[in-house]
Amino acid sequence: MKRYAKAVWQGTGKEGKGHLSTQSTVLDKTQYSFSSRFEDGIGTNPEELVAAAHAGCFTMKLTFILNAAGFTPDNIETRCDITLIDGTITESHLNVKATVPGINEEQFAAAVADAKENCLISKLYNTNITHEAVLG
Repeated sequence: MKRYAKAVWQGTGKEGKGHLSTQSTVLDKTQYSFSSRFEDGIGTNPEELVAAAHAGCFTMKLTFILNAAGFTPDNIETRCDITLIDGTITESHLNVKATVPGINEEQFAAAVADAKENCLISKLYNTNITHEAVLG
């Protein structure tokens, strides 16, 4: 399987503008710029997309791990915060809240740790990955 996304940029790094499109067209000429990346401008940015990719991948991996252990979650919600300092992504922090009938805290913590280490996006990153998990 291969997937693709395209970026187009026009102008200088600071005053220019660009857009992103994905194969699925979920992003279709979605605006990004210096101000959407480093200030509060309108549009997306690479770090936001990285956060979405990590949250989505982790949540799906956690679901598969829970299913393999005999549990079906009612709900899993994951927020991913990407920290960018001096041009380097220094951390990806996963904050997960889940409702999983029949599971205990120890089983849930083990599943979360496994998903954090083994989702494909975690394996791709070369940064510190941290997490918090709340079972509700």
